[in-house]
Amino acid sequence: MIPNDTPTPILLVDDLDENLLALEALLRAEGLTFLKARSGDEALELLLEHDVALALLDVQMPGMDGFQLAEFMRGSSRTRHVPIVFVTAGSADRQRRFRGYEAGAVDFIQKPIEADVLRGKTEVFVDLYRQRLQIQAQRDALEAYAATLMASDRRKNEFLAVLGHELRNPIMAFRAGLQLLDREADADRAGLIRERMATQVLHLSRLIEDLLDVSRIDQGKIALRLERVSLGAILDSALDTSRPRIEAAQHSLTLDLPQTPAWVSADFTRLSQVVSNLLTNAAKYTPPGGEIGLSVHLSPDVAEIVVSDNGVGIPLESQASIFDLYTQLPGPDSRSAEGLGIGLALVRQLVELHHGTIAVHSDGPNLGSRFTLRLPLSL
Repeated sequence: MIPNDTPTPILLVDDLDENLLALEALLRAEGLTFLKARSGDEALELLLEHDVALALLDVQMPGMDGFQLAEFMRGSSRTRHVPIVFVTAGSADRQRRFRGYEAGAVDFIQKPIEADVLRGKTEVFVDLYRQRLQIQAQRDALEAYAATLMASDRRKNEFLAVLGHELRNPIMAFRAGLQLLDREADADRAGLIRERMATQVLHLSRLIEDLLDVSRIDQGKIALRLERVSLGAILDSALDTSRPRIEAAQHSLTLDLPQTPAWVSADFTRLSQVVSNLLTNAAKYTPPGGEIGLSVHLSPDVAEIVVSDNGVGIPLESQASIFDLYTQLPGPDSRSAEGLGIGLALVRQLVELHHGTIAVHSDGPNLGSRFTLRLPLSL
């Protein structure tokens, strides 16, 4: 027999215990397990719970005989494909064989049983059963892969649509600004137009940098400039970057930072980018006038940085995919439609490059969210 990590079940049905024990002794081999029933009713109960590779049925049993049991099995969608071999001590005349095959038998074995014949036929059906399971597993894997490809294709199309929208807005602003500058004689108004155009340039450059960062990380081409840096300095830089977005939405910002100096081995710019992305994400998904918190907890080996908010929250079913590329959730207003949905994916990739972890928790919609970043400390 072919060894298998999962034992292959075989159903033995006979009204005499000694016959069941004899069949099991003849067939016992590695990778096989036996379900034994002393009546047709017991056999049907076992078949409700177990899928079997083969059923060996005694023909002559009191009550429901082997032929009747076979007919019941063929009438059920669960068991109609189970191969049935009749074991009989009586004469296998043409009429009995015809009835047996009509009931769904694939073979007859006469008593006294020839052990080699029984083992050989059983091995064929066991191999077929295992091949069927393997084909089913391959089919399921292909279906899952196809579903993944379809989801990826859908997300790609959604991303391209968002990318087109995000690129169109600043380009239209440039075009309108240039037209206005051509007609504008007032120096103050011309300066204001240039300022707005500069804002759009900054927005566009950030989009392109995010796209390039994701591409670099996916291709393994991003290189961190690791050095021993102050965690406090990284947080100050992240706060300076994200504070305008927080203040523009009139959020209150609560800080709980340690007085004890802490050091990490990190790329200063990249780690500051991680924390600022988390803070601006909190500002983006919190209604105006909300509350955002930044806290740090130090243990001997790890710094735990927590960014929390009382914003729109994250549905439980979406929390597992929140760090996936191009994932965006509905926000409190049109601001949530901004960006390409790559900020948190970039955060996770940068954190992993720093040998850290990032996790999210939310009790559900409108119950806020909490992102927890853990980084090893540099001693």
